[in-house]
Amino acid sequence: MLIAAIERYLALRRSLGFKLHEASQRLQSFGRFAMERGDTHVRTVTAIEWATAAPSPNARRVHLEDVVRLARFLRGEDPVHEVPPENFFHAPRVRPLPYIYSPEQIVQIVKAARCLRESYPLRRQTYSTLLGLIAATGLRISEALDLRRSDILPEGTLRIQRTKFDKTRLVPLHPTVAEVLDQYLVARCMLASVDDHVFLSAEGRRIHHSIVNKTFRRILQLASISPSNRHPRIHDLRHTFVTRALEKCATQQKLVARHFVALATYVGHADIADTYWYLATTPELMVGIATTTEALVAGEGV
Repeated sequence: MLIAAIERYLALRRSLGFKLHEASQRLQSFGRFAMERGDTHVRTVTAIEWATAAPSPNARRVHLEDVVRLARFLRGEDPVHEVPPENFFHAPRVRPLPYIYSPEQIVQIVKAARCLRESYPLRRQTYSTLLGLIAATGLRISEALDLRRSDILPEGTLRIQRTKFDKTRLVPLHPTVAEVLDQYLVARCMLASVDDHVFLSAEGRRIHHSIVNKTFRRILQLASISPSNRHPRIHDLRHTFVTRALEKCATQQKLVARHFVALATYVGHADIADTYWYLATTPELMVGIATTTEALVAGEGV
């Protein structure tokens, strides 16, 4: 009963445009946990017990928030469902300082991807193209994995559909990036697969992010990138793209405004303050435009 209710809730939200890749897995896990305890409805004590098993304070907060949203939906139909307290696992949201790759390290990563064990056709080319594309465009990993062949538009443009904030945007590619992607697509089109995602797994389907993360750790080993004080992530390729773009920003206020708005639009930031946050990653290089940009974020003189 509860499992069916969860699936119905997920189906409704997906019909509204939400992807819910991770939330779906979490709620299905909660459903199994609750059913093992004989629960037919959402119960606060069960939700808290399940969320407590998450590996970090922030993960516990996210897990419980998923159940809270589910319970609110189900309670509208059946008041027996209990809505857990949303702030039970209060955890301040702290953004970890990103790892900024050097140009040489990005080259090493792409080369290392070409040295992966070829456990299925195009594995090496898939990962070298995927990581190179993220590094060259600042795409989110989910956006890159969600790309379909129909999203590769003429004249080297990507269509990024229903992003993190349920918006669609166009991402022009540098000619060199478009050329590499075209070369990959020629080989990709020779694969016999009914799935039209650009990047495919060994099973011929969209690659799951957990597999990409695992493979990326192996690629870092092959590239001999293992800093002791910070763990580089795929998402840090996006951070690196934004940071390098900001380093080229001029210091005149009008130019800063144009640069920031263009960059925020290109990478899909909903708030320009999110773009401004990247200044913290290389403060010694950004002092010249930091004061100007603060005025921009505050809405002064723009």
